[in-house]
Amino acid sequence: MPIELRTLPLKKNFLAIEKKYSSLRDSKIVILSCPFEKTTSYGKGTAKGPKAILDASHYVEFFDEETGKEVCFEQGIAALEPLNLSKQSSKRALDTIYWNVKTLINSGKFVVTLGGEHSISTSPIKAHFESFEDLSILHFDAHSDLRDEYEGSKYSHASFAARVSEFTTKITQVGIRAQCKEEYKFIKEKGINTYYAHEIKQKGFDTELIDEIISTLDKNVYITFDVDYFDPSIMPSTGTPEPNGFYWHETTQLLNRLCRERNLVGFDVVELAPRKGYTFPDFLTAKLIYKILNYKF
Repeated sequence: MPIELRTLPLKKNFLAIEKKYSSLRDSKIVILSCPFEKTTSYGKGTAKGPKAILDASHYVEFFDEETGKEVCFEQGIAALEPLNLSKQSSKRALDTIYWNVKTLINSGKFVVTLGGEHSISTSPIKAHFESFEDLSILHFDAHSDLRDEYEGSKYSHASFAARVSEFTTKITQVGIRAQCKEEYKFIKEKGINTYYAHEIKQKGFDTELIDEIISTLDKNVYITFDVDYFDPSIMPSTGTPEPNGFYWHETTQLLNRLCRERNLVGFDVVELAPRKGYTFPDFLTAKLIYKILNYKF
């Protein structure tokens, strides 16, 4: 399986940081772009998501005032050239992503994977599951993505969590507000921790709820973050926006606590479908990634 590990130049990398802080050899953090889109079923454009995130990141401040850190200079962030997945089948694309992530983990890197559609997340999750004991998956999403197959494909963006559940059911889902009846039953049968949007809104996204969510997670945690978790009012640039979503403050409160109380081992961000002339969602996603990294390190 080919491993593609060439870094992007300053004008195309994450945060537009100079080579001293963005070389693969010297960086602790690696960003792997996976512009794969084959099973999107409503809005299209997720293949353009990784580039839009990298482009928008050039306008994110290096200094994070909340943590007092400049993690890009303290740890180094290497952004790799996007994987060439356009002509690959879903199965082969997932294999390619898996081997690249696994290679990076084995090299001691902290890996951030950018999609693309949510189907790509199965691969980095599997690579991290094989590399870290006591691993839980924290899944931010409007959809539970637990259909066994969707539109004839077991590798659909609507089925990634079902594929993950074949090797672990240590999954905690936050923000769910759209699913089929079979997914609802599957959650009950498998004991998957699911925090539905309507329940969160009724209880309040407060310290008590954050305590409860974190209590479901093991020592090591991997985050998979579908941007449609956010409310469409701040995240319209996604394939299947759902009303009654979430906002920046409560989300970063949870992420901050998570990184202080558990060991975040890696994460992915998926399903950004950029819209021409409407860059705020791209910037929000880029800042989210950098915020998580500042919490982590």
